[in-house]
Amino acid sequence: MAIKLKLCVAFQLICIYYLTEVYSLVEFTNVQCETLDKDFSLFEYCYLQSVNRSYKYVSLKVKLLKIPVTKIKVQFGLYKRLNGYKPFLYNMTLDGCRFLKSRNPNPIALYFYNLFKDYSNINHTCPYNHDLVLDEMSYHSINYKLTEILPFPEGNYKLEVHWIAYDIDRAITTFYFAFS
Repeated sequence: MAIKLKLCVAFQLICIYYLTEVYSLVEFTNVQCETLDKDFSLFEYCYLQSVNRSYKYVSLKVKLLKIPVTKIKVQFGLYKRLNGYKPFLYNMTLDGCRFLKSRNPNPIALYFYNLFKDYSNINHTCPYNHDLVLDEMSYHSINYKLTEILPFPEGNYKLEVHWIAYDIDRAITTFYFAFS
């Protein structure tokens, strides 16, 4: 009788552990790209491709018209949808050239940089004298980085990135995604 009770309690504890564990899932819902200075840069493409119900990816390509670019700032903000998009956790501006040269970069900026670095050619210091490409970044690839390393509550979010060159706002990219 005591062995059956112990087995029953152990089984219940195992079931409770696995049934209450939460697994988050990141899913892209949209991407938007806007050029603010058409003399400086143009988006050749910017889209969210849905291959099937379980695989979506984001691709974009920016053609730089005035190269080389030697002074870049990146302003990014994370927003959560709560009766409209409201600021959530992060809103910062960093010097892109100094960030890529630094041996001890800002940890939050480094976190967001690591999300995109495997899929883009933005992986070297200034000057930039070529087009910028983010190629087929799927949500499967960033799911672990966004849910395990830095967990977020469920909901709809947007990551808005302003690209500033020579202290003039040149372009805006906005990534919309959902945690479920």
